[in-house]
Amino acid sequence: MGRDGADRRVAVVGAGLAGCLLAVLLGRRGLEVTVYERRPDPRVAGAEQGRSINLAISARGLAALEQVGLREQALGRALPMHGRMVHPLGADQNFQPYSADGRRAINSISRAGLNASLLDTAEATPGVKLRFSQRVTGVDSQAGALILEDGEGRQSTEPAGVVLAGDGAYSAVRASMGLEGDTDFLEHGYKELTVPARDGEFALDPDALHIWPRGTSMMIALPNLDRSFTCTLFWPKSEFEALDTPERVAAYFAEHYPDVAGLMPDLTADYELNPVGSLVTVRCWPWVKYGDGAIVALLGDAAHAIVPFFGQGANCAFEDCIEIDRCLAETGGHWPRALSLYQERRKANTDVIAEMALDNFIEMRDRVSSPVFRAKRAATHALERRLAGRYVSRYELVSFSTMPYAEIPARIRRQNRVLAASVLGGAALLAVTARALLRRR
Repeated sequence: MGRDGADRRVAVVGAGLAGCLLAVLLGRRGLEVTVYERRPDPRVAGAEQGRSINLAISARGLAALEQVGLREQALGRALPMHGRMVHPLGADQNFQPYSADGRRAINSISRAGLNASLLDTAEATPGVKLRFSQRVTGVDSQAGALILEDGEGRQSTEPAGVVLAGDGAYSAVRASMGLEGDTDFLEHGYKELTVPARDGEFALDPDALHIWPRGTSMMIALPNLDRSFTCTLFWPKSEFEALDTPERVAAYFAEHYPDVAGLMPDLTADYELNPVGSLVTVRCWPWVKYGDGAIVALLGDAAHAIVPFFGQGANCAFEDCIEIDRCLAETGGHWPRALSLYQERRKANTDVIAEMALDNFIEMRDRVSSPVFRAKRAATHALERRLAGRYVSRYELVSFSTMPYAEIPARIRRQNRVLAASVLGGAALLAVTARALLRRR
């Protein structure tokens, strides 16, 4: 095995969105890559129950997909959402555009469809092998081996010199390597429901991400190509437990979501059938472990799971893949140096987006229905239009740029300082002018 790791066997654990993208990038570098996935091939077996049906792809994710030729295909299978449609209780709904010019949009896309496209691309990439129904339970970094388990609990090992683990927030690889960090669960869980098409058309405006803010909880809805909407409840888990009969479910929705309850003919059945998922933030360090036989690195949710309230989970994981590829290019394919650079560059960014995602939950469930919030948002957009390129909102920097997440808070602070100084300077100039005029009298 070369000291630079050039001849290491590369294993990617997890054939989700990030694992597939990374496999394609590595295969295009001429590397031999094997992708291990515990599920059967989802293109044959269907999507895993309990996984989010759709997600929001924005600038960061699209930039990553462009690297493997999938940007236009993804956009062709996505529905643009140019803003939020807020459904306050007891008041009219209102539309809040995401960008100052009203033209920019985040894109609702099928998770399963995007995963299938990435799987197809990986499968067609020379050097990449996909292996399904292969549960990786750990890594022996000293021996340079993956530990696998079949459906009957029998264990086996396979050699691997570089292991890149994208096996999710509850990563078996992370646990086996002792790379556990902080795992914080919200008291809220989530459950998915459906608003089907109505007479072949969308029952709600498809150009918006719909939000029903209810203080301590909320529901959102994203459009699908079949003209349905995927609705996701984000409730305290105690609320889910309290609705334990179809009658209670129907009555609760009629009271708290009256404008949409009648659009859900299968509400009570879906509510009973669909599971309650957990919302978790994972903060882990380090992400890389060096053994005599293998280097192990974490990516995506395995390293830094975030809650979904900024729509950045997949976008952020895709950026991990691009960074690994970039670091390999910069180090001439030297895996130890490349992965060290990767974790150093990405850690601060993922910590920042984790905090912003938690803050956006409060904004979505509490603030968006407030007239004060709406006035503040309108003022921000007015500043963006007047000071184009010099004043940019946090939302636009996160969703419509590829500025590193870690640089955004400082950018916002600088903007606000300059704006405050301009306002104070203008006020001071006005006062001086007024005094001069008074003296002339």
